Amino acid sequence: MTDLAPAAPLGGDPSLSPADTALYATTVLVWGLSWYALKLQLGTAAPEVSVFWRFVLAAAIMMGWAVMRGAPLRFSWRQHPRFAGLGLFIFSTNFTLFYYGGQHVPSGLLAVVFSLTSVLNLLLGFLIFGQRISRRVLLGGLLGVTGVALLFWPQIAGGAGQAGIDAGAVAGLGLCLAGTLSFCFGSMVSASNQKAGISVVSASAWGMAYGALFLGLFAAVRGVSFAVPMTVAYLGSLVYLAIFASVVAFACYLTLIGRIGSARAGYATVLFPVVALMVSTVLEGFVWGTAALLGLGFVLAGNILVLRSGRARA
Repeated sequence: MTDLAPAAPLGGDPSLSPADTALYATTVLVWGLSWYALKLQLGTAAPEVSVFWRFVLAAAIMMGWAVMRGAPLRFSWRQHPRFAGLGLFIFSTNFTLFYYGGQHVPSGLLAVVFSLTSVLNLLLGFLIFGQRISRRVLLGGLLGVTGVALLFWPQIAGGAGQAGIDAGAVAGLGLCLAGTLSFCFGSMVSASNQKAGISVVSASAWGMAYGALFLGLFAAVRGVSFAVPMTVAYLGSLVYLAIFASVVAFACYLTLIGRIGSARAGYATVLFPVVALMVSTVLEGFVWGTAALLGLGFVLAGNILVLRSGRARA
């Protein structure tokens, strides 16, 4: 993925350029397909071990990519805390919390919780960077979250009807909320890195390396085995998650943050569950009911509001 210079909007939210649109579409498509790949890993190895091997592979590829592109990899010790923060928030904690949360709550609820990224990015961008919140963008984010909730409501209601609300479900929901917040903090770190002139490729390479280090230490302290199933399903999902969902999609997403801002880029996390539903329709027999169709309409309407041009208003 090309390292594109951050766009600096003046006076409002500009229309997406062809490059922005390509970055956005790639992020949505690749992450939308990654939910099924992630599902293939649940219950087969300790969550931190699966995420560890994912980012060991991803970091090696990203480092090689940086070398081939001539992106700098040598930085002063003062800049490494930035990379460690990226590794802590995005490339380790976020995924591990979702893996553990997924053991207690329906997968549909995972997508609904993660879609809150679009709204949380707005709030964090305002609190940390003082970015003004456009009413239109905020409305679009809320429409998107509502739409995703409607899309997955039959699954959520069905799961609740069978299992009830117990301590495990509440704990799982808390883990997923914490994972989403961790991802959003990582987005803020990435935005800060790009403002400091650090290449997305360089920051991602070091961030993934730090993420793998943190996960390896965590797994070692817990005393879990680093062995993983030598099956086609597991190894295939690992390769997809490492190369496409990590290297390619994160390079697109983090570049997009620098170009159009964390609020608008974060809306990709609302739209990609729709792709995940399409995959579920083909591979898992998902049935489209009234709520799902209405939810799809909400998501698309919110997407138009967030991504179209317009003047920002407080």
